[in-house]
Amino acid sequence: MNKYIFLLSTLLVACGKEVEKIKPSTESITESIYASGIIKSKNQYQAYATVNGIIENIFVTEGDFVKRGDPILSIANEAQRLSKENAELAAEFASYNSNQGKLNEAKLMVELAKNKMKNDSALFFRQKLLWKENIGTKVELEQRELIYQNSKTAYFSSQVKYEDLKRQLDFTSAQSSKNLLISSKMESDFTLKSEIDGIVYSINKKKGEIVGIQTPLAVIGDGNNYVLELQVDEYDILKIKKGQAVMVSMDSYKGQVFEATVTKINPLMNERSKTFLVEAEFVKTPKVMYPNITFEANIVISTKNNALLIPRNFLLNDSTIVKANGEKVKVKTGLKDYKKIEIISGISSTDELIKPIE
Repeated sequence: MNKYIFLLSTLLVACGKEVEKIKPSTESITESIYASGIIKSKNQYQAYATVNGIIENIFVTEGDFVKRGDPILSIANEAQRLSKENAELAAEFASYNSNQGKLNEAKLMVELAKNKMKNDSALFFRQKLLWKENIGTKVELEQRELIYQNSKTAYFSSQVKYEDLKRQLDFTSAQSSKNLLISSKMESDFTLKSEIDGIVYSINKKKGEIVGIQTPLAVIGDGNNYVLELQVDEYDILKIKKGQAVMVSMDSYKGQVFEATVTKINPLMNERSKTFLVEAEFVKTPKVMYPNITFEANIVISTKNNALLIPRNFLLNDSTIVKANGEKVKVKTGLKDYKKIEIISGISSTDELIKPIE
């Protein structure tokens, strides 16, 4: 032991430097993982057209609030508009109401044939009774029977025609209505509409420009709620859990720290950056916020009160400390932040330590 003290004293004298000494402190410590990222509006998406064409009208400007279904812009569609008008005409022509007169006429023919059949039936049976009384001729009886049979056939035939006409009108009316729906849907494809209630953050094209189905035309997102997208290194991802607190700082709010909470961990790693996308949401959203603002954050992994702490630079090889008498002691460490580290065992709060010589 005296040898260690002698060597330490000799070294201190030779170097002419004053040794930095401390005693462990008992404080709270929070271990966190650093991450950076960008802020996006919740439900933010790029809007694409489903048809190719030329922009005819733009109905909104950047910053406008829109509701779900509101038009953003329209693409020229003269041919489709005419096609829809044709479908409307066909639907009106084939509609059930427009052809009600034909049905009424067919129904009237059924009633007339039925009344004639009843009348001819009465005359036939009357002639048949007279024949039994030897009144009239057999030829008259046969004629009455033939007339009755013909009127009965005509009545059943009129019923069949009425049912056929009704079925045909039902079919053509339904078919023309479906064609109109298809045409209307195709026409609506030429109008880009908002999928959410939110804010138009960007319009990427101008009136008169040609667009395609792979061209992003607008960026729309929720104007009140935001998502923080953090890039977490694969080395740290197993420590991240839903519900963990995130302390966020932004250049836009210098000197302020905002609290957020981890809400989602995307399980697929980005092979290029070797990072995972972790999402968080503000506990209390700042008053003014915009998409694509950058930030830095610390994801709180664990917090401990009354922990025995020493500065991290007093630890040698991540597991050894040097006491004031020069003795080197192996210690067990716990939580750590960027300045201090917890000592679980190996020393006490009364031990005096010196900073290892580099």
